Amino acid sequence: MRAQDVKVALAKKANPQKVSILQRFFKTAKGEYGEGDRFLGVVVPEQRKIAKQFRTLSFADVVSLLKSPMHEHRMTALLIWCDQFLHGDEAMQGKIYTAYLKLREFINNWDLVDVTCPIIVGRYMFQHRNQRKRLYALASAKSVWDRRIAILVTYYFIRQGDYKDTIRLSKKLIADKQDLIHKAVGWMLREAGNRDVRVLRSFLSRYAKAMPRTMLRYAIEKLPLAERTKWMYV
Repeated sequence: MRAQDVKVALAKKANPQKVSILQRFFKTAKGEYGEGDRFLGVVVPEQRKIAKQFRTLSFADVVSLLKSPMHEHRMTALLIWCDQFLHGDEAMQGKIYTAYLKLREFINNWDLVDVTCPIIVGRYMFQHRNQRKRLYALASAKSVWDRRIAILVTYYFIRQGDYKDTIRLSKKLIADKQDLIHKAVGWMLREAGNRDVRVLRSFLSRYAKAMPRTMLRYAIEKLPLAERTKWMYV
C-alpha cells in the first residue's frame, strides 16, 4: 500500500459536479479562510471507507498524503491516523500526536480540525496532562486553525467530564475576531452545558455581555427558550 494507491481509490469516487459546491461551502475563494483549497468531490462516508481499506498505510505514506494540495487526500490521511492512533500502542500514539502538531499547517480547514483533533490530540493530552500547556500557545497563534485546534481538543476532555480547559480557553478566545472561533467556542460551551448546565450558566453569568453574539447563540442553543432570551438581552 502506498499513498498513490489511496489517491487512485479516491479518484475513482470523485464527482466533478460536487467540486464547485464544496469550494463554496469551504470558502476557497480569494480572501476567504479556505483560499486555494482544491477538491475531488468525494463525500466523507466514502473517504472513511477508503481510510479503513488503507488502515495499515505506512507512516511516511500518510505524511505524504497529508501534504497533498487536495482536500480529500488530507482528510483521508487524517482518518487513517485516527484509526492507527486508536488501535496503536503508546509509542505509535505519541508518534502520531507529535506529527499531527508538527504538520498542522496542512490541517487547514474546519472539517479537518473538527473530525480529527479531539481523537488524536484531545485523547493524548487527556492521558498526558503535562501536554495541555501547548493548548494555550495554540490559542494565541496567528493561524485560525491553530486556535480552532486549541478549543476543539477540549471536546475530548468534555466527554470525560473535564471542563476546566474549555472554560479557560473560552475566556482567552472571547475577544477573537474570527467567526470560526466564535462558533467553535460556543459549540464547546454548549457541549459542556449539555453535560453540566451549571458550568455553562456560571460562564454566562460572568461573560455573556462580552461574548460575540454568534458565540453566545451557539452556547445557549440547547437551553429553554425563556432562558435563551434572557441571556441574549443581558
